[in-house]
Amino acid sequence: MTEPTEDFAAMFEASVQAKRIERGQVLDGRIVAIGPEVAFVDVGGKGEATIAIDELKDAEGNLEIAIGDSIQAMVVSTSGGLTLSRRLARGAATDRQLEDAFRTGLPVEGKVERAVKGGYEVRIGRQRGFCPISQMDMPRNQGAAHEGRVYEFRIVEYKDGGRNLVVSRRAVLEEQQRASAAAVRQSIVPGAVLTGRVASVRDFGAFVDLGGGVQGLLHVSEIGWSRVSDPAQVLKQGEEITVKVLRVDDGKEKISLGLKQLTADPWSRVGETYQVGQVRTGRVTRVAGFGAFVELEPGIEALAPASTFAPSGKSWSSQIAPGTTGSFEILSIDAEKKRIGVALVTEGSARGTAAREAQDVREYGEREQDAPAEGFGSLADKLRGALNPRDK
Repeated sequence: MTEPTEDFAAMFEASVQAKRIERGQVLDGRIVAIGPEVAFVDVGGKGEATIAIDELKDAEGNLEIAIGDSIQAMVVSTSGGLTLSRRLARGAATDRQLEDAFRTGLPVEGKVERAVKGGYEVRIGRQRGFCPISQMDMPRNQGAAHEGRVYEFRIVEYKDGGRNLVVSRRAVLEEQQRASAAAVRQSIVPGAVLTGRVASVRDFGAFVDLGGGVQGLLHVSEIGWSRVSDPAQVLKQGEEITVKVLRVDDGKEKISLGLKQLTADPWSRVGETYQVGQVRTGRVTRVAGFGAFVELEPGIEALAPASTFAPSGKSWSSQIAPGTTGSFEILSIDAEKKRIGVALVTEGSARGTAAREAQDVREYGEREQDAPAEGFGSLADKLRGALNPRDK
């Protein structure tokens, strides 16, 4: 019979402690249960409190806490139990609560009423605050329309009993971004396939926002199996793309991404589709001192050495220029090292004649192999008919 007495004593003590708590007081607590609309917070000897689930979600609507996590929140009601808030609603914020919010760093809700010189006028409770233009948004979003919107702000200056308030929305956004970034980084491991948005396009590649302000570099060499000379022709700022994480350098906080790795490497089937002696159409992509690079198909580039070009009164490089399309004979294949050697086939040259004859022989052999085989009896009948025309 002692247990009910102990339970009643504990409940009575918690009730007494709760009555001593005032609105505006900031408490430390631990999440003990999460329901569909509220979470329950253990605030120690002061009993148990509740907090709305919406206050525990990030900007994307994802729950950012779990059972066992510690939080700091302000008491907004003691009627019928303790109700906590991690932000002050703009209509309920009193002068005392605004001062407490300033001292504890608790976000407050405010409505952006109008733009003024150097920033915006914000209504918070019965007070008006000033938000400098640089503190209204993240740098990359400056210039967005804000008038008439309700945001969370942090009070960075509190003077004259609250009559002079300076607030910052950027401070709240940066804190949310840091919390989100920590969660995002846990999912960024080599081999992971993620969806991101192109933040900016440069000559050397593109920066991709993976969420929470975390960005990775998609180098120009990793965009496609074909050579990409201008990333801006393939990617657009703001475009949503799927990428693969190639490398993660935690020390330097660098993330390397790939796009071409999500499609099959064309070199994986070179041994099946290319043979020495074949003549294929190719396009010259660039010319170097030792030869010309030729694209045989997207992602498959071959080298035509300078020595393979027929001698003439002019320099060999003058015979061919980037963008030129022609016929090239395959001289060598090293699929493992991704190297193919080719030679330009010119009209009337010995190489061209030999290559065309070899190609004709191969095509003829393929046609013979594909032709349906005839039975021995049918062939014998045809021979007898040719030898004995009178039997027809």
